[in-house]
Amino acid sequence: MLTYPNIDPVALAFGPFEVHWYGLMYLVAFVAGWWLGVIRTRREGTAWRRGEIGDLVFYFALGAVLGGRIGYTLMYNLSGFLSDPLVIVRIWQGGMSYHGGMVGVFVAMWLYGRHTGRTFFQVTDFLAPLVPVGLGAGRLGNFINGELWGRPTELPWGMVFPWVDALPRHPSMLYELFLEGLLFFIILWLFSSRPRPTMAVSGLYLLCYGIFRFLVEFVREPDAHIGYLAFDWLTMGHLLTLPMIAFGIAFMVYAYRRRDGAISW
Repeated sequence: MLTYPNIDPVALAFGPFEVHWYGLMYLVAFVAGWWLGVIRTRREGTAWRRGEIGDLVFYFALGAVLGGRIGYTLMYNLSGFLSDPLVIVRIWQGGMSYHGGMVGVFVAMWLYGRHTGRTFFQVTDFLAPLVPVGLGAGRLGNFINGELWGRPTELPWGMVFPWVDALPRHPSMLYELFLEGLLFFIILWLFSSRPRPTMAVSGLYLLCYGIFRFLVEFVREPDAHIGYLAFDWLTMGHLLTLPMIAFGIAFMVYAYRRRDGAISW
């Protein structure tokens, strides 16, 4: 049995000014995304230039932060927002919805595509392999914040979060760090290293993330104010990932059938 190491969420403090680890994880995510994007522009046959990556990351960051925070507020903390509207800007306290962030990124990538003369899926196919490192950084931020802990477990790596109770629990944020960060990155980076039909990389992104998140939801403690939706195991996270899995499969099937000539216009 392990005990949560009680990490100070403040990384640096200069008088009243504080820099939180959670905020630094966002910085890591965006810098890593820019760096990986630059590496991708060096691949033979790419239509992307290094100078475009900064704008792409800016659009992505704006969509992810605004969408993630608004999505979390509307789906998980609406009552808190109604009682204190300023809670929506307190990002350093945690509380970002991946699904809301994804919608925000979709809108931002559509706008970026219109700005650069690319289709939506040309943008998302290039972007998808850059995202998992940021997801992993975000889950590390969740761990440092001591949030999103898992359900009780008897496994030897169960971790006690003293402010919750004395029960060893799944460190589910670390599971997600491995699945949504490291493993997800390896899969997408290798898959996208060879030419793929338009929409295939985006489809694999939705499919893999949906599966990983669906699995982790079985050991992740649901939000207290929502709880289980049915069967003592079905959570809001489960429901929100099912459309991602379905669309991921549909996009990949469509991409390869169109490439092979099974679909024509």
